[in-house]
Amino acid sequence: MAAASEPVDSGAFWGPVRPEPPPTRFHRVHGANIRVDPSGTRATRVESFAHGVCFSREPLAPGQVFLVEIEEKELGWCGHLRLGLTALDPASLAAVPEFSLPDLVNLGHTWVFAITRHHNRVPRDDSPEAEAEAAAPSRPPALLVEPYLCIEQFRIPRDRLVGRSRPGLYSHLLDQLYELNVLPPTARRSRLGVLFCPRPDRTADMHIVINGEDMGPSARGLPAAQPLYAVVDVFASTKSVRLVQLEYGLPSLQTLCRLVIQRSLVHRLAIDGLHLPKELKDFCKYE
Repeated sequence: MAAASEPVDSGAFWGPVRPEPPPTRFHRVHGANIRVDPSGTRATRVESFAHGVCFSREPLAPGQVFLVEIEEKELGWCGHLRLGLTALDPASLAAVPEFSLPDLVNLGHTWVFAITRHHNRVPRDDSPEAEAEAAAPSRPPALLVEPYLCIEQFRIPRDRLVGRSRPGLYSHLLDQLYELNVLPPTARRSRLGVLFCPRPDRTADMHIVINGEDMGPSARGLPAAQPLYAVVDVFASTKSVRLVQLEYGLPSLQTLCRLVIQRSLVHRLAIDGLHLPKELKDFCKYE
């Protein structure tokens, strides 16, 4: 499998061009209460709080982020989105388990992380210093300055990893809360992703990314040589998610235009007054 993200290189801003992995889509195999839209990019749990397990259509490439945005929440349930990886081929399952935790994990070769409102960072070792670092608040300046998120040997453009509020009078203020990771990761419009990073011993680490920030290796010792599918459990208070596509090589002209326009305006409502094609204005406001 070809690496999806760039190895860390502090030289050129955009780095060398790498092949783009195929767009991410949800698998046709999923939980009984899940409905996937015709594009394969939106998964909604239509009833109850369980039977919401989804998979990626294809195995992930090393460093490829399977990124979802929380679109809808449902009050009255306890629990949130769950993310992970599995070496099980979804098409080979006799039935999709009711829960990713513990049911799918108990089938073996599956690693799932339950997202909570707080304390999602994983210490890199068991020392008191590492635990204190995991519990410490995020470092906002780095999130605002660094255009890339560096995870082990991969460098991933940060722009699309961060959640964005709906366009409105105060969207420029709300967007900063996503950028600073102040809002709970379980909030509507938060963006969460999972990826794996191979290691020299032919195993891999699983990482969870929340609004552009790496939470650390949430699982180690994954079989890097086996196909690994993303697992998304649309569980309890999380009702609907949509996939967000990333650009791993050179950014498209459309993305460059969006970045220039967004940086020139105070908030996204002002985009409506620009003499631009509607498609570009919508892309600037909503993506």
